[in-house]
Amino acid sequence: MTSNRASAYKRVIQTLRDIGPAKLWPAEVACIREAADALLFCGDLAADEDAREGLASVMALGDHLVDAERWTPERVQRLVDDVWWCGPREGLLVPIAA
Repeated sequence: MTSNRASAYKRVIQTLRDIGPAKLWPAEVACIREAADALLFCGDLAADEDAREGLASVMALGDHLVDAERWTPERVQRLVDDVWWCGPREGLLVPIAA
């Protein structure tokens, strides 16, 4: 785990503390928390199905929150970005052949 990943995790948890009780159902908070936990402890995103599924669930939840006009697109994007940054960065950049 890197300090950047730990900082992202702290931002997710702070968001859940600050905004969660007023704007999220308990199941939605659990979805976000479980995804952040899975990504934080993930060593290889390509090999970790739980981490990938957690991230996909948060992205789907974000779409729902925007569609229901419960959160702004900007707020959702910040949350999704923070959850994404909880995960590993190694091996995510794949060179493109010319």
